[in-house]
Amino acid sequence: MSDPMVIAGRSFNSRLIIGTGKFKDYEENAAALEASGADMVTVAIRRVNLDQPDAPLLTDSIDPKTTTYLPNTAGCFTGEDAVRTLRLARELGGWNLVKLEVLSDVHLYPDMAETLASLKLLVADGFDVMVYCTDDPVYCQKLQDAGAAAIMPLAAPIGSGLGLLNPTNIRLVREAVTVPVIVDAGLGTASEAAAAMELGVDGIIANSAIAGAKDPIRMARAFKYAVIAGREAYLAGRIERKQYAVPSSPTSGMIE
Repeated sequence: MSDPMVIAGRSFNSRLIIGTGKFKDYEENAAALEASGADMVTVAIRRVNLDQPDAPLLTDSIDPKTTTYLPNTAGCFTGEDAVRTLRLARELGGWNLVKLEVLSDVHLYPDMAETLASLKLLVADGFDVMVYCTDDPVYCQKLQDAGAAAIMPLAAPIGSGLGLLNPTNIRLVREAVTVPVIVDAGLGTASEAAAAMELGVDGIIANSAIAGAKDPIRMARAFKYAVIAGREAYLAGRIERKQYAVPSSPTSGMIE
């Protein structure tokens, strides 16, 4: 806990958040969670069984008492649906820290107008809202001003695995807001998570990259160390880029 990730007053040991979708079963999901070292998981309320006792329950494999559940609005295409879904989540599990995403039918990109409007409703209703969004630094400022607890810009389209397409914009988002910035969606492998962390973001969400890997458990472990390495590199500070070679050893005072 020497360098915790703090969101809405809550401290998290890990800066990696993993998902609960696309795994072959809840047991594999739980094993990936353990390998990742994460202490928070995203839960798509509209897609995951939480309260049907005759069916497998996520809570049987991942204990919400020891792992923070982050209910999200995956599958919502209107702000009205998103707000209703999160209100139901709070009634169901008492969850107040939530992830808001309102998608469009254009490659599942966030509908930012609907996102901003529903964020305002949720904040007024007492939620702590982490917001999935585009990598537009101006809109990210608007989300912060509206009360977002964390800004979650995409690296690439959801599930695409294309990696960090626009590192410049992610850096600009980091500079534009003071709340935590967590890169969400589109990463394909661990090195891309490290690269994002080196930009100074506070954390990473990974679902498809882990669950869709040939070995999800090993990939979860890779993401764990990539996020740690990226954070350490950012805090250490990289050397300045130079146009020409600079010797590692001094060239003066050499033995002739």
